[in-house]
Amino acid sequence: MLWLLFLTLPCLGGSMPMTTAPDPENELVGIVGGHSAPQGKWPWQVSLRIYAYRWASWAHICGGSLIHPQWVLTAAHCISRKDADPSAYRIHAGNVYLYGGKALLNVSRVIVHPKYVSAFLGYDLALLKLATPLRASKSIRSVTLPSQSVNFSTEDECWLTGWGMESVLEPLGPPYRLQQVQIPLEEDEDCEKAYGKYLHRDNRKIIPEDMLCAGSLGRGPCMGDSGGPLMCKMRGTWIQVGVVSWGIGCSRFDLPAVFTNVQKHVPWIQQQIRRHG
Repeated sequence: MLWLLFLTLPCLGGSMPMTTAPDPENELVGIVGGHSAPQGKWPWQVSLRIYAYRWASWAHICGGSLIHPQWVLTAAHCISRKDADPSAYRIHAGNVYLYGGKALLNVSRVIVHPKYVSAFLGYDLALLKLATPLRASKSIRSVTLPSQSVNFSTEDECWLTGWGMESVLEPLGPPYRLQQVQIPLEEDEDCEKAYGKYLHRDNRKIIPEDMLCAGSLGRGPCMGDSGGPLMCKMRGTWIQVGVVSWGIGCSRFDLPAVFTNVQKHVPWIQQQIRRHG
């Protein structure tokens, strides 16, 4: 029954570290079942930071992805509230090492999806505008968003990246390198049935319409990976399919993780970038 403890967690890596932010020298990072990512392979991966007064440093709380030279996509539950002060956040980009010495980037605007209430109810999406656009390089580049016409399947090659915990109780030690793991997409119906065995909701749908599932026993996200990208390769191009949102037990059980389905939200994302560009 140990897995029941994890039902009290609101997410896979959102606000928990905000109350007891970790010392950078003892940061709990990793990804379940993953291995170290090569420098430059995932140039859109970023780390979202808040200032931890206890450690007098900017601590990692969530992942995110560059979707535009000046915009980061992450999970809404990674943001403290809808009217969050942009100056409370920093972005680390361009290095697989979490504390690699790169200057942190300032945020000028935070936009949480207006329909977001809880990760379990969907719309778990937020945008952060950087104060200054980034110049593309080998280690910094935007990821491609999915078109409305593309169809993804369980046969596609999909990968997850992040600096989250290696498991609920096991940290990944120094040098705190970005982790990657290949995970399969899950059919919506199969995911719904799998979660139905654990969460009984009187015939109410468990997985929101704007979410998808991916992962397997022993491979997937954990605390600290929230907001990070799930990517699938289509005709030689990496496309961001999902944003890490929630799950049970950090891939220790026969359950996939749940992601915000980016394809369902591309019109909203593009609208916000045009409006606040």
